[in-house]
Amino acid sequence: MQPYVTLNIKDEVGYIEFFHPEQNAMPTENLKKLEKTIVEAGANEVIKVIVLQSGGDRTFCAGASFKELVEIENMEAGTQFFSGFANVINAIRLCPKLIIGRVQGKVVGGGVGLVAATDYCLATQFASIKLSELSIGIGPFVIEPAISRKIGKAAMSQMTINAETFYGAQWAKEKGLYARVYDSIEALDETVKTLATKLSTYNPKALQQIKQVFWEGTSHWDTLLLERAKISGKLVLSKFTKERLKRFK
Repeated sequence: MQPYVTLNIKDEVGYIEFFHPEQNAMPTENLKKLEKTIVEAGANEVIKVIVLQSGGDRTFCAGASFKELVEIENMEAGTQFFSGFANVINAIRLCPKLIIGRVQGKVVGGGVGLVAATDYCLATQFASIKLSELSIGIGPFVIEPAISRKIGKAAMSQMTINAETFYGAQWAKEKGLYARVYDSIEALDETVKTLATKLSTYNPKALQQIKQVFWEGTSHWDTLLLERAKISGKLVLSKFTKERLKRFK
């Protein structure tokens, strides 16, 4: 299958789905499409609530595209690459609609940032999480504010340091990343649909106002996340990281 980002509207709920054949890894093109689609859904008056989901059943998102990462040769390209997740997280933050995360499988790197940025997240027992960035010579700089905001700096630090360890879905629930964890995708989808449909009947102005309350104190993220992208953009050019990335060529 080819990569895609789609928006389907059903019962005033906008279902945004992204997919990439490489375990839903996100190249720049897909990130740009996802950012654009979130903005469009936020501006669509028919949509009252948004669900963010991915295609496939094993991995929600494998993070940044390593194939694209290994091709970076200068600071500008590096900064632009890492700005992809920054722009999507800011689009989620600024979207006037509540965004529900539907996480059916494993989440790695930048994908954890996307999950953390959703306003309410539901997952299956298979949705373990990992921040692998330090193991390849960079770090989760861009996504750190979103993750720390949701699970706290201590849990964020624990995941970052244990960069080759998957943390289970129950651990993620205990830390506040997931609201609930389900035994199957079917049970997850039923609950996501029920919740989204119910929220779509609430006062849209109240939903918009409460989202602003949820995100108080984050207006500086417009610049913060792009500054963090520059850090990663510089590190990816280092000799250490280039050596580590050779195995992905």
